[in-house]
Amino acid sequence: MRIVVAKEPVRRILRWARSVLLGLGVSLLAYCGYILADTWSFQRGADRQLARLLTDRQEASAGVRQAVSPGSPKSAQQAAPGGLIGRLEIPRLSISAIVMEGTAAKTLRRAVGHIPGTALPGQAGNVGISGHRDTFFRPLRNIRKNDIITLTTVNGEYRYRVVSTQVVSPYDRAVLHSSAGQILTLVTCYPFYLVGAAPNRFIVHAERIM
Repeated sequence: MRIVVAKEPVRRILRWARSVLLGLGVSLLAYCGYILADTWSFQRGADRQLARLLTDRQEASAGVRQAVSPGSPKSAQQAAPGGLIGRLEIPRLSISAIVMEGTAAKTLRRAVGHIPGTALPGQAGNVGISGHRDTFFRPLRNIRKNDIITLTTVNGEYRYRVVSTQVVSPYDRAVLHSSAGQILTLVTCYPFYLVGAAPNRFIVHAERIM
């Protein structure tokens, strides 16, 4: 006896599965496009804000104004979550990213974040900055000793020289311990190309040179 299998139900299931997968693919592409556009727009807007604040500072220093605009970044002790800190640049790696206060998910999606509780540029101590390995800090995989890192804030421009790198546990807080001098610590997840939650952190240590 021969068993006949109806083909139409199978075709309907395949068409339904294809439509679902196509819809998911389009949705993911649209979401990625939104994230990229939002990040680009945020960086452009923050760059313009920083430029205005720097202009205000220069005019104040020249005596054109008696004080910096009220919109200027606050002091290290009063830095507000999500507030503008400045811009971080590593020319050799073509890294240029706005630095915001805090490490909330939304902040790190749009910028790199100053780690709360660490010093701000220009102050004695350890300036901690965190960024995602798959966006702004992806090029850190190629960083070298003696590379120059520049932090531009409304209070001045600060340059650091890379002295070392290391891979640590995500629970190792010693890398952010304070210092009597002025040092900079960059933090990102590691390994760089691992899919999923990263088990370690890649650390860049730098010291201020001017």
